[in-house]
Amino acid sequence: ACWKTYLGRSAADWFRLVGLGILGGAMRESRPEEALPALEASLALMRRYFSHKDERIMAVQGNIAGCLHGLKRHDEVLVLTREMYASRAATLGVSHERTILSG
Repeated sequence: ACWKTYLGRSAADWFRLVGLGILGGAMRESRPEEALPALEASLALMRRYFSHKDERIMAVQGNIAGCLHGLKRHDEVLVLTREMYASRAATLGVSHERTILSG
């Protein structure tokens, strides 16, 4: 329902993007094969229109990692987790709590 509410809005609309992320996040555990395309689309739009929202991008990446884990694609999970750690280390520093928890 959340996604359909904002479907008619532009791809750059924040609420549409959040709705897409909520859809993917909600299905991540129970239906990861269906959630993954929604989350990948959400990440692509986030990077294109809201690249300054680093924490939000990393939250979507975390959801994608959860989907990949559910699909037993562990090599991809590792790559994504390393990207998230490197991004946090670059923006927050290696001793920051969020960086440590993401590693």
